[in-house]
Amino acid sequence: MHADKGYDTDRVRSLIEGRGSDPNIPPRCHRRWKNCFSPFLYRGRNAIERMFGRLKDFRRIATRYDKLAANFLAAVHLAAIVSYRL
Repeated sequence: MHADKGYDTDRVRSLIEGRGSDPNIPPRCHRRWKNCFSPFLYRGRNAIERMFGRLKDFRRIATRYDKLAANFLAAVHLAAIVSYRL
């Protein structure tokens, strides 16, 4: 599981490990014990952040105009098609 430095706490790490995942969180500068962190795996998080940023460029998605979940999902699909086809 990837997260940013804001989630680098022992409690969050133990919750992630308790669910069977390995946390890949960059350590904060004030930590004495620097846990293992892979910058190579962390690069995938950037692609996900950019995808959500592109989807939020569409006003209908960012403000969630649709009341029904099915309509909202259809709008997300259309926004994804438009943004990645161009």
